[in-house]
Amino acid sequence: MSRSRVVIVGAGFAGYRTARTLSRLTRGTTDITLLNPTDYFLYLPLLPQVAAGVLEPRRATVSLSGTLPHVRLVLGVADGIDLDRRTVRYEGPEGERGELAYDRLVLAVGSVNKLLPVPGVAEHAHGFRGLPEALYLRDHITRQMELAAIAQDPATCRARTTFVVVGAGYTGTEVAAQGQLFTDALVRRHPLRKGIQPRWMLLDLAPRVLPELDRRLSDTADRVLRTRGVDVRTRTSVKEATRDGVLLDDGDFVDTRTLIWCVGVRPDPLVGDIGRPLERGRLLVDPFLNVPGHLDVFACGDAAAVPDLYNPGQYTTMTAQHAWRQGKVAGRNVAASLGMGERRPYRHRPVGFTVDLGGVKAAANPFGIPLSGPLAGAVTRGYHLAAMPGNRVRVAADWLLDAVLPRQAVQLGLVRSWSVPLDTASPELARLPGPPREESHDHHEDT
Repeated sequence: MSRSRVVIVGAGFAGYRTARTLSRLTRGTTDITLLNPTDYFLYLPLLPQVAAGVLEPRRATVSLSGTLPHVRLVLGVADGIDLDRRTVRYEGPEGERGELAYDRLVLAVGSVNKLLPVPGVAEHAHGFRGLPEALYLRDHITRQMELAAIAQDPATCRARTTFVVVGAGYTGTEVAAQGQLFTDALVRRHPLRKGIQPRWMLLDLAPRVLPELDRRLSDTADRVLRTRGVDVRTRTSVKEATRDGVLLDDGDFVDTRTLIWCVGVRPDPLVGDIGRPLERGRLLVDPFLNVPGHLDVFACGDAAAVPDLYNPGQYTTMTAQHAWRQGKVAGRNVAASLGMGERRPYRHRPVGFTVDLGGVKAAANPFGIPLSGPLAGAVTRGYHLAAMPGNRVRVAADWLLDAVLPRQAVQLGLVRSWSVPLDTASPELARLPGPPREESHDHHEDT
């Protein structure tokens, strides 16, 4: 009797959890293949700390082969799915083409950068979705501060030490908070001209920072940012981006060499090409995470529109918390479809949120209890250590070292600006030299 073949596309929060759950339930009796561009799971909430020099890059990653027993890893990006033939086409890291046959398919392809039709943004802004982008940003910030320290012109010095972050959601707020502390640390090593200090701006069209969260969390984050000197501007966005700065929609022109695009995400376009119904770009599934009409196909995470059973008529939001828990349900339901256990619908009420604001500051509301200050910071870091599927000791060690030692402010030069364009279908992969590859349907990691 042949073994069932399960293919999981994507190793973000949803895909990784699916693979881990299914591996545990099937105990080596099923052929599980995980297709992903990298050999690691990226714990995205720690990415701002990588960009700010708090954590070394590998701390935010977890080895797939080292933590997923009985799972075969195939490196590559999916670029086509044939539901009738039950196959997934992919391109490998060196341009080789391949095809994977399946009896069960789990689509956990996640999301990509959300681009808005703003002139100059695609050319002059950088996103924040993958490890290469975080490494580039850390080098870029360090370089701008070093160049500003030797600039003869005060205007050039100010432009190089002005950093504009667009999008005051989770990512943008944490990037601005961590970045401001990072540049303050750099100033102590590279003093600027008298009267000039690093300036961070956080912009959003929403009426407040963290608009998707409880008002008290939003107010806490806003207060911490403003106290540190971050220029928070709500109901404001970018009208045009140029090499020398950004024009805001209120007519103000900001001289800057740094535009960080954290506006949000959109579902990976791969799911739009399989010919099944979509909900705002997300693949419609039933409460059991099945694609209607295809009991052999499951979807979860950012690219799946999962019914919210606690709010009829609505769908779960695109958050890591939902993706992680949907992955567990997907793993169980795939196993059930193979005769192991019973399937169950996805139900989850958020139990609270945490926002790391750098240093000992954070905003958190575990189980609805609003916290701020050092207590919130401890809860936030404790949550991340508990949620990470590995690498906890190394992360905790880096936090301890950051608390007692100065940060290492050096440019590694490993990632260049042209290798991490904003308009890319694969932010988890740095672009290589040579002619640009077609990137229409590459896979992405979950959020």
